[in-house]
Amino acid sequence: MLTRHHADEAGAEHGHAAGRLLSWIFLGTAFVLNGYLAAYFFKDDPLIGDVSAAIGAVLLLLPILKTAIEDLLHGHVHMNELVALAILAAMAQGDFRTAGVVAFFMLISLVIETRSAEGAHAAIEKLIRLTPTTARRLGAEGAEEVIPATQLAVGDRIRVLPGETIPADGQIARGQTTLNEATVTGESLPRDKGPQEDVFAGTQNLTGAIEIAVRRVGEDTTLGHVRKLILAAEQTKLPLLRIMDRYMGYYTPAVLMLAGLVWFFTSDWSRVIALLVIACPCALILATPTAIVAALSTAARLGILVKNVADLESAAHLTAVIFDKTGTLTLGKLGVARLAPREGVTPSALLAAAAGVERFSKHPAAVALVELAQQTGVSLPEPADFAEAPGRGVRALVNKQQVLSGRASWLQAEGIRDPLLAEADTQGTAGYSAVFVAADGRYLGWIGFQDQIRPEAAASLKQLTDFKIRRLAMVTGDRAAVAQTVAEQIGCREFKADCLPQEKVDFVRAVQREGYRVAFVGDGVNDAPALAAGDTGIAMGAAGSDVAIHSASVALMSNDLRRVPFLIHLSRGARRTIYQNLSIGGLFILGGLTLSGLGYMGPILAVLLHNAGSLIVVFNSARLIRLGDESGAA
Repeated sequence: MLTRHHADEAGAEHGHAAGRLLSWIFLGTAFVLNGYLAAYFFKDDPLIGDVSAAIGAVLLLLPILKTAIEDLLHGHVHMNELVALAILAAMAQGDFRTAGVVAFFMLISLVIETRSAEGAHAAIEKLIRLTPTTARRLGAEGAEEVIPATQLAVGDRIRVLPGETIPADGQIARGQTTLNEATVTGESLPRDKGPQEDVFAGTQNLTGAIEIAVRRVGEDTTLGHVRKLILAAEQTKLPLLRIMDRYMGYYTPAVLMLAGLVWFFTSDWSRVIALLVIACPCALILATPTAIVAALSTAARLGILVKNVADLESAAHLTAVIFDKTGTLTLGKLGVARLAPREGVTPSALLAAAAGVERFSKHPAAVALVELAQQTGVSLPEPADFAEAPGRGVRALVNKQQVLSGRASWLQAEGIRDPLLAEADTQGTAGYSAVFVAADGRYLGWIGFQDQIRPEAAASLKQLTDFKIRRLAMVTGDRAAVAQTVAEQIGCREFKADCLPQEKVDFVRAVQREGYRVAFVGDGVNDAPALAAGDTGIAMGAAGSDVAIHSASVALMSNDLRRVPFLIHLSRGARRTIYQNLSIGGLFILGGLTLSGLGYMGPILAVLLHNAGSLIVVFNSARLIRLGDESGAA
């Protein structure tokens, strides 16, 4: 009621407008109450009470009548006209007190519904209004200057102190700190960050003073993209809502015809007024938008960006989810998965030799070896005469031994002739990326590496199965043996290996042709074609990535796989809530029309039941705001 196209004009003036409306309501209500009191105390002179009630009814009618006229001038026929006609009908019968009471409750209903519905919208606004207004820009000689954040430019260097909010996207140039990135990624745990690591506008610096090289400013920041996507999503409509809009223009004329029939057969204006009031479809019109705004609020709070509410709705109908492997189901980071020393060599000795010779290398396998050695307390002497053959291996003196680490073919080319080496290379390393190690011409064994699986991957896939997702699959450009190992560890029965990007797209389309509604989950960069091919494209780790944000219909700001089943859970919850709301609204209207037409319900009871239906719908939708906390996804 009194919403519709006027809602878009609220903006910053909404608070003042609401305050003025409340003042107007109280003024009109005072005259209506005075009308009742005057009728009681001045029974011999009813004119005093009638005049007071009439003034109050007119005051309360004006906001409703103004909105109804504006609707008509804009070519819209909505429920405001029904309310205005009901009040005018009561006034035409001289029943100003009833007219005032009806107008009062309808206006109060508007205020309560608006404030309640805005509780969900406020959660979104809180997320998108986080960038500070000032920034500490550093000059050429390190001099600090406080400037408006809007004046920052790419290439500037800024300082952010503990407790302050970062004003722009960038990269830490100096300092170590802990950041609360929940506003962008939805992750509740703070993250430790240091030089060369990315930071985002709107996140909070908790501990250390840091200097940041600015990379993006204003609307180009990750938070700026988030804001634009959320606001754009709010402007989109579900197919169901578009259908309602299409037929709402017929609703008011139909109600007026029904009211005319009731008056024709009964000549009872009380029934007509009650019918017009209860026929106002507030609950039906609020049913979908309140649920959608609440769902968008919850999604945004957990770092899930939905570009179009139709994408949110479509997630409820998914029957298959296809995952990319590297960077999606796995961390995209090599980890030591197996130590395979030859007989007579201990695992710690093999690790010490391999990590020692690899200590100065920057290869991902070398980094994983050194990390494991440090974690297990294996001492690493500094290697001498270090030399690296790119793509083949490294050599160095470690504890006065000439140690080689690399491909089996490279060790063999360097003179390591051992049947165990050849056997391991051809048979023993299936499912692993392997490094072979030798010391002083003697083969010591091999070390297997695997891309580390995300800790939550198996549980997330199981949850998808529990949600009746009938088909789960993994596609990867990696070797079949590696893909099979990962699939077995996470409980994914179907996988396709050695896939080029186009083959991933072909796989998605093949599953769609079998009748499945498919979501593709990838990193949003290499998987952009497959993301676009799916019925729902879900890009993970979208924070800081323009490509990820724009290549998918849903962008997960963090890499938490639990957000995927939660998205489906939220979508189904929103759909269920919308159907509940529509049922509630329809029940109140049909029941009210019947009772008012038969004369069992007067105007005042009609307006109370009308408000009750609207408020039930709003509060039912508001439950979605806490859905993330209840499900544990937060």
